[in-house]
Amino acid sequence: MRKMISDFFKDHPTIEVIDTARNGKDAIEKIQQLKPDVVTMDVEMPELNGLETLKCIMDISPVPVVMLSSFTENGAKQTMLAMEYGAVDFVTKPGGTISLDIHKVKDELIHKVELAAKVPIEKLRKHGSSIKYSYIKNMPRGTSAGISEKQTVTESNRSIHPVQTKWSKTSEKIVLIGTSTGGPRALQQVITKLPKAFPAPILIVQHMPPGFTKSLAERLNHISYVQVKEAEQGEKVEAGTAYIAPGGFHLKMKKVGSHYEIVLDDKEPPRAGHRPSVDVLFENISQFEELDKIAVIMTGMGNDGSKGLMALKRTGNVIAIAESAETCIVFGMPKAAIETQFVDEVVNVDEIAETMLKYLS
Repeated sequence: MRKMISDFFKDHPTIEVIDTARNGKDAIEKIQQLKPDVVTMDVEMPELNGLETLKCIMDISPVPVVMLSSFTENGAKQTMLAMEYGAVDFVTKPGGTISLDIHKVKDELIHKVELAAKVPIEKLRKHGSSIKYSYIKNMPRGTSAGISEKQTVTESNRSIHPVQTKWSKTSEKIVLIGTSTGGPRALQQVITKLPKAFPAPILIVQHMPPGFTKSLAERLNHISYVQVKEAEQGEKVEAGTAYIAPGGFHLKMKKVGSHYEIVLDDKEPPRAGHRPSVDVLFENISQFEELDKIAVIMTGMGNDGSKGLMALKRTGNVIAIAESAETCIVFGMPKAAIETQFVDEVVNVDEIAETMLKYLS
């Protein structure tokens, strides 16, 4: 496996493999000695497994890490923990632990290593701990950890669009969240700060393969006050519950009588390579003009969500929130959303829950 993965980068113009390690213990020693720009690492390793190794690396010698994970239930759970501990991203091995067809993910791995090389170390450090949070009305603003003054977003960018005068705190609401690279940790920062009696349903698109979204939902549910679950076909959409789109399905909604139900769609093609797609979710929800919407776009590469945001803004009352460059692992999706000129607030990830509640409470 080490030989095959090393060979992926043999002819790459800007990436050089400087060494390989046979296990976690060996990796920690070599990382301290060689100081690489990026590390790729298996979740499953002898002597010291990937999670324990990752924790040591982030404590002793932080470096962007891309995890390789088996496509199994346990592999998915371990990968979610790896994201929490500071890994930038992951790639699923198509053929299990000893993946003889690993070549199928060559392009994906190279792309994610290129991306990881650009991520500042400060953004990989773990923010806060995995505990249940209660919402505090007077939460201090601007307290994001590990951010230098040079990266601060100017105040002129923080409120880009005037909030619509028609916005009412008593109308029926729905919250929509879209995210990609860095999303699992960002979602943890947001969802764990919401109170149990959250007054609206939350629909979430996180770019992730099938199987991994279930583990993400279970992990977030375990540490949050609101219920978090992987969305299921036909279930009633209820306030105080966060529904995560399953990998491989677009997340939509339909009205049935006086309530709304989840629609999972695996027939509509991927949008810009993504299924689920944030654009598809936003465009679908834009038809429900009777609902006031809070649309949140967080860390991720590309521009998924921008077209959908424009559709939302054309057809009803929408508050659009984008994660700031200060806290994004990748400032792609929020940047594209901001450039539409339809974003109302740009805030650090640790302020998103507070900002949402400002419009709901």
